[in-house]
Amino acid sequence: MANQTRSVSSTSPTRRTRSEARGSRNRADRLTSRHADRNPRGGGPRRRRPHKSHRVLKWTLALLGLVLVAGAAAFAYLYLTTEIIPPEKQALAQKTTVYYADGTTPIGTYANQNREIIDCSVLPKYVGNAVVASENRTFYKDNGIDLKGISRALFNNVTKGTRQGGSTITQQYAERYYLGETTTYKGKLREAILSLKISRTEDKDTVLCNYLNTIYFGRGAYGIQAAAQNYFGKDAKDLTMPESAMLAGIIPAPASWDPAVNPKQAESRFRRVLAIMEEDHYISHQDRASAQMPQTIKYMPQNVYQGPNGYLLRMVRNELSSGKKAPFTADDLDTGGYRIITTIQKDKQDLMFQVASPSTGNKHLPPTLQIGGLSVEPKTGAIISLYAGDDYLTHQLNNVDQATFQVGSTMKAYTLLGAIQDGVSLNTVFNGNSPRTFSSVGKSVANAGNVSYGYINLYSAFANSVNTVFMDLGEHVTSQKVAQVAHTAGITGKIDDTTTFDTLGVDALSVYDVTQGYATLANGGQRPKLHLVAQVKDAKDQELYTAAIQSDQVFNADQVALLQKAMTTTVQRGTASYARSLGRPIAGKTGTANDQTAISFIGFTPSLLTTFAVWNQGQDGGALKVPDRYHDDFYAVQLFTQYMKSALGNSPVERFPDAEDHGKVGGPEGNWGTGSRQSSSSTRNREYSYAPQQRSQRQNSEQGQSGSGSGSGAGAGGGTENEDNSGSNEGGNEGSTQGNSGTESTQE
Repeated sequence: MANQTRSVSSTSPTRRTRSEARGSRNRADRLTSRHADRNPRGGGPRRRRPHKSHRVLKWTLALLGLVLVAGAAAFAYLYLTTEIIPPEKQALAQKTTVYYADGTTPIGTYANQNREIIDCSVLPKYVGNAVVASENRTFYKDNGIDLKGISRALFNNVTKGTRQGGSTITQQYAERYYLGETTTYKGKLREAILSLKISRTEDKDTVLCNYLNTIYFGRGAYGIQAAAQNYFGKDAKDLTMPESAMLAGIIPAPASWDPAVNPKQAESRFRRVLAIMEEDHYISHQDRASAQMPQTIKYMPQNVYQGPNGYLLRMVRNELSSGKKAPFTADDLDTGGYRIITTIQKDKQDLMFQVASPSTGNKHLPPTLQIGGLSVEPKTGAIISLYAGDDYLTHQLNNVDQATFQVGSTMKAYTLLGAIQDGVSLNTVFNGNSPRTFSSVGKSVANAGNVSYGYINLYSAFANSVNTVFMDLGEHVTSQKVAQVAHTAGITGKIDDTTTFDTLGVDALSVYDVTQGYATLANGGQRPKLHLVAQVKDAKDQELYTAAIQSDQVFNADQVALLQKAMTTTVQRGTASYARSLGRPIAGKTGTANDQTAISFIGFTPSLLTTFAVWNQGQDGGALKVPDRYHDDFYAVQLFTQYMKSALGNSPVERFPDAEDHGKVGGPEGNWGTGSRQSSSSTRNREYSYAPQQRSQRQNSEQGQSGSGSGSGAGAGGGTENEDNSGSNEGGNEGSTQGNSGTESTQE
């Protein structure tokens, strides 16, 4: 007991101290709590407010609930109202129609829908298995919807502008043939709903059969039956396993992976399908090992491409679907049901055909003579008419953008612009006699007809297309710069920049290419982009594509204006004087090919540029000389004049901008041509009257040749800007050797 008392007695003060401290704190806390609960204004306890986070949570849950309810209601509504239409009653692939510029007159359509719906029970089992292996390996297990695939496709469609579709066969069927392209949120939702409804109401064999009957296989074939006929010349029931695998492999991009177009890719896809079919036990290893890539038959284009409009349809197709940045794929155009509005004006197109086609009028042209024509608005780049041939099905080489011809002296415009850029006055005098030897090529070069012009300035040299002057000029400008100027103007074809002969146009280019280059010269140095398509709209008239009308200023406008002034001399008193009958300012340049195998003329007003080229091609593809009748009268200028007379009609006469020559006579160092010496003609570059020229090209030619000299300096024209020196100087043999003298006789 004593021990206990001592123990309590010894610890009691400490415990009391701690207990008292705790009690004091508790009393203070209770007192603080009572005061906090009272209204600071008096009136009793204050109510506690709920936390702000609680209110946010409640509102969030309420809104989420509303969204879920609304989503469920919308889904139920769409599900109930979405109709499954049997494939035989559904327009499973709409035609894409191409229109003239008026937007109402059709040029033609893509996909003359070749389809025949068949009973799939007659098909070998491997036909459907090949498609399942290629397109949807889980087809027999899934519910028809691939949510990951939908999300991935929608993300890419919205963020990257690509066109990716559904992953499952059911989705593809719904997307392509019930809804069209579904690249929006709304479209993807309806695709998913329709896919779900199809999978719940139709068995897998029915879905697969409908898919086989409607999918696009390329070559204008919709469905397996048409595909079997267009690729292998047989019915679908007779397809072999390798043939089925090949067709299944190209489904994602049939136009691009057609074995006739891309055999390497087609075979790669074929091998892929076989590998999956073996892995999924549709075929044995022996079946796969023995399967060979099947041979397809030659595909004859549908008659939608028949006639001259076939070229327009092909060019529209290429413009919209060729290249990495193309806005559409070839398959889009075949199955999209688009309305494509071109820049082609029907009245101008009919006029172009009437003027250029050998089949119209009583022209009696040689059957080997080929003609290409192209008319554009240089300010916008819009192509308003073209002549590429009479019938695409019988002559598929397009005379506008595929066939090439030696462009001749049309290249001299780029040489002259290069000289202007180098600070050379066009009043600089050069030796225009013929022949002359040039160290840069180690040969003698002659003018057409070996005509000598004496000492003339660059206006006269351009008007009469004097080869010896332009070879001299080209040596100063350099062949590299001539090629560079031409490419800057928009020419994409190859130009040999290693020889001064590039100023005489020894390279072969297309009508399209030379027109693109001259469009820049006609547009004051602003380079437009030639185009054939103005707009593309979907079936609901929603705009999908509009051509970007833009021009880059690639040359100094004042320098181009001076060039245009020089180019008008070609018509006023030079090689294209036949076109003076138009009675308005026309700038341009003629060209004649090596050995006179081609002739061309590119001419323009400020608002309309037209190119005509004529070449002679043998049955073996070799170049033949253009008959004298068409060469001497310069048939290309006649075609140009006939077309422009009606195309311009009574439109207001446009004049080119005033030009000032700020260059130095003799060039910046005074060593171009004869230096500072001027001919008597150089001060007579007057404003020209645009009275019709009554003389024929042949009369001009005869007069020009009568003044031919041998290099004395007199020659034809005697150094003056004689308007009668017109058609005489076209012709000659560019790049060829005359006799044994080694003289290079070039065109014009």
